[in-house]
Amino acid sequence: MSKKKSFVLRIDPETFKQIEKWADDEFRSVNGQLEWIINKGLKDAKRLSNKRKTNESDTGSGK
Repeated sequence: MSKKKSFVLRIDPETFKQIEKWADDEFRSVNGQLEWIINKGLKDAKRLSNKRKTNESDTGSGK
């Protein structure tokens, strides 16, 4: 498993509540949901390196 970078995120309470519900619907933690949202955004914007895309497709969705 690769190392992960920790950081503080300040977020509007209503936005957090919506992400929390979405995460629950997808059987993910809020942290896992945020990682999924960020990775999807990076993939959609074609900002992920080829190595990262390959590793992600090998591990599945994380559900």
